[in-house]
Amino acid sequence: MKLIIDRFEGDLVVCEKEDGTFFDIRRNRLPSGAKVGDLLVMDQDQITIDVTGTHERREKIRKVMEDLWE
Repeated sequence: MKLIIDRFEGDLVVCEKEDGTFFDIRRNRLPSGAKVGDLLVMDQDQITIDVTGTHERREKIRKVMEDLWE
């Protein structure tokens, strides 16, 4: 399952699933250095940061933002 970190709330991390619903994860389950906007891959009990996916998503958002201001 792929998730996007939406926000941190105390000991919980609120993540958005691919279908647009939200899912909470305990902060201590995240990989070190995870931050808002990161794309996560959850495979059973293991959670990793999809570095390539995160970068691609950020670039796509950056391009949309540039187009809005032109």
